[in-house]
Amino acid sequence: MDTPVIVAVVAALVLTAGGGLLTPIDGWYAALRKPSWNPPNWAFGPAWTIILGLWAWSGVLAWRGASGADAQTAVLILYGVNAVCHFAWSPIFFKFRRPDYALIEVVFLWGSLLALLIGVRPFSVLASWLIVPYFAWVSFAACLNAAIVARNRPFG
Repeated sequence: MDTPVIVAVVAALVLTAGGGLLTPIDGWYAALRKPSWNPPNWAFGPAWTIILGLWAWSGVLAWRGASGADAQTAVLILYGVNAVCHFAWSPIFFKFRRPDYALIEVVFLWGSLLALLIGVRPFSVLASWLIVPYFAWVSFAACLNAAIVARNRPFG
């Protein structure tokens, strides 16, 4: 394997494992009132694994399509900002038990995905399309987060 592939795989594994470790499904979460369209708990692990696998593939394609150091730096910034935003949501929602704050944070996650969709397109159209499932899932998750906040507030 070459370096971009190794970096992308490691980054996706760190985000997947980190997200899982920071997402305790405990009594607090079980007691939250959720909408009827809330997916079963077991669905989130496979969904995130697939989404982050596509994210890693997208990153490799964007990196390879970026010509020159400035373009590659832009790719790293786009994926780095998204990784930080991705990693921030779970501890806010689950560790700090603040779905209301997580709803604010998800706006930044969604924005980082929009930036990825637009920002990597000049380097690889396929890389941009590979982000679409992630964008759709976070859009759905934001709606779910909002429904949980509406049904369970106040927090803190």
